Amino acid sequence: MPTLRDIRKRLKAIQSTKKITAAMKMVAASKMRKVQDRMLNFRPYASRMQTVLSDLARVSAREIHPLLYLRPRKTVEVIILTSDKGLCGAFNTNILKAGAKYINSLKKDGVEVSVNAVGRKARDYFRRRNVPLRKQWLGLSGRITYANAQEIASDLSENYINETFDEVIVIYNEFKSMISQKVTSMKLLPLGSIAGEGEQKGEAMTADYLYEPTRAAIFERLLPKYIEIQIYRALLESSAAEEASRMTAMENATKNCSEMITKVTLLANKVRQAGITKDLMDIVGGVEALKE
Repeated sequence: MPTLRDIRKRLKAIQSTKKITAAMKMVAASKMRKVQDRMLNFRPYASRMQTVLSDLARVSAREIHPLLYLRPRKTVEVIILTSDKGLCGAFNTNILKAGAKYINSLKKDGVEVSVNAVGRKARDYFRRRNVPLRKQWLGLSGRITYANAQEIASDLSENYINETFDEVIVIYNEFKSMISQKVTSMKLLPLGSIAGEGEQKGEAMTADYLYEPTRAAIFERLLPKYIEIQIYRALLESSAAEEASRMTAMENATKNCSEMITKVTLLANKVRQAGITKDLMDIVGGVEALKE
């Protein structure tokens, strides 16, 4: 049985851990509220942008811009969005499992896969499995800006136009609620597939568009902007889901510490009581010996 001193040291360590997890929970809650507001304000804009682009892509010739080209799917770029830090529950585990499963399914179909990692957890995961990364983006967690989305979008657009890959899939955690995040797969490129999906659903065009100055000039500005917006939305969704998951994990850790403190305190009381009882028995034994 451990000594009372050892138990008290353990109790002190648990109490210190509880203070840390409680502080981390409050920090995560503060960050989550900020990024959640940005995400919720940006969602309608991103959705409307996708709707408008879908309509324009259906009425426009796909040959007008390289980002609208539909090519045979030989190489697929898979972007995995994770966090740079841990202590956020199953946030990274879920997204990495889904990403690995999707990559394996593509390889079984004979498709060449190019992996793009956003976040240190994704980079480390694929490094340990000797999976080569075409690109990696680190240090974005908690510091997401639109410039980050522009940089990623520019790299994707350039490589798609240069036919480095024929399709781009983004896999990320979509924020649903404080306790729920959904692993989402979004087809980002080619943009021509947006029109194709709409046509398969039987959507009918009811509007005609007048282009000013020209259709080519509008698409030259609009299509790269669409890529940036969708990347930025995915980054915000992932960041909000990360902070919500971390807040939940720290709350559970704090509760577990409280339970451990109760158990260790009871153990300390039992050991102390046993020590007192032993001392009393020694005293009584000594008194009886003196009487003899």
